[in-house]
Amino acid sequence: MVVKRDIYLNKLISKKHNGLIKVVTGVRRCGKSFLLFNLFKEHLRSEGVDSNHIIEIAFDAFENKRFQDPYVLMPYLKEQIADDGMHYVLLDEVQLLGEFEAVLNSLIRKKNVDVYVTGSNARFLSKDVITEFRGRGDEIHMFPLNFSEFMSVYSGTKQDGWNEYMLYGGLPLVLRFEKPEGKIAFLKSLFEETYISDIVGRHKIRNRAELEDLLNILSSAIGSLTNPTKLSATFKSVKQKTISKTTITKYIDYLQDAFLIDSAIRYDIKGKKYINTPVKYYFTDIGLRNARLNFRQLEETHTMENIIFNELRIRGFNVDVGVVVVNSTDKDGASIRKQLEIDFVCNKGSKRFYIQSAYAIPNQGKMEQEQRSLMLTGDGFKKIIITKDAPAPHYNDSGVLVMSIFDFLLNPASLEQ
Repeated sequence: MVVKRDIYLNKLISKKHNGLIKVVTGVRRCGKSFLLFNLFKEHLRSEGVDSNHIIEIAFDAFENKRFQDPYVLMPYLKEQIADDGMHYVLLDEVQLLGEFEAVLNSLIRKKNVDVYVTGSNARFLSKDVITEFRGRGDEIHMFPLNFSEFMSVYSGTKQDGWNEYMLYGGLPLVLRFEKPEGKIAFLKSLFEETYISDIVGRHKIRNRAELEDLLNILSSAIGSLTNPTKLSATFKSVKQKTISKTTITKYIDYLQDAFLIDSAIRYDIKGKKYINTPVKYYFTDIGLRNARLNFRQLEETHTMENIIFNELRIRGFNVDVGVVVVNSTDKDGASIRKQLEIDFVCNKGSKRFYIQSAYAIPNQGKMEQEQRSLMLTGDGFKKIIITKDAPAPHYNDSGVLVMSIFDFLLNPASLEQ
């Protein structure tokens, strides 16, 4: 079963021969290797590139372990680049390569070499490494399958597909399992044996149980505002454990570094400033989040919000949590200051959209409640409500675009209509 990943393939194609190192990042098992070694390689072959001008090395493969030594790799590459024709060097899991910054910088100085690499953590995109690249890196960030990609190979109805996607997420390897038991076992094993073990090993974490407890707390609170202080208090009250805010901050950084979670910061729309704390955390793959909780806590409202957040990030938006401050008075004339929330403030260049995720809107009262904060932004940017079930996308009497989750996810231009 081949899933077309045209979003990312087209980005790679558009960046060919630009003189930069094309760096494909993303959580482990999201399809980076397949993108590079199958889809992109197939594109190159279709363009008439000879096989001997495509050099591919997966550094995590046992047979290529010797190439993790740059003093072995460089003579090998020099031998492979035998003529003046354009050569495409595809390197997978490049963070395993010793002195990879120097190796990559050396390669892109060659006029007949176009370099593409993948990596599963953000370490090799740190500030120090970016400085080493001196502006020569060009990142393509890859996500697990979005709902549209998932449905392109799913044979059932949209509703059945949605139920499956909400439960098991979009890691491509999940599609290999037909029965629920296989999907569940795979996701749980992957989380324990790959993601957590990788983070613990890389950062030399001594107390693995603390990290796992934090993951459980974040998993059960997706889309909720929190910060290290609140999380520390939760540890004390629920887990009867004391863990410092500094340690929690460090663990969260590790989880984001591994692309397991992402965050949305609060933004004061009228004040035009960021509010650093608290923030919201979302899982890059909802199936991994469910596996972390042993598939017990399955609320469609929060799951839908997480999936919308991921889709917006896939579409290239910077996503914040909107805050609208409203000043009023109570019945005694005392001043009241309220903060109303907009789920997502989405920015890309000059474009901005305000989006509310509302699982159900059964009546006009609920509609007015959901759109109240949208109507108080004080600007003319498009305002959108995404709900589980809705008729065809339409503008209501307040000028708010209302659409179903399916219309949003299955139409890449849904926000533009």
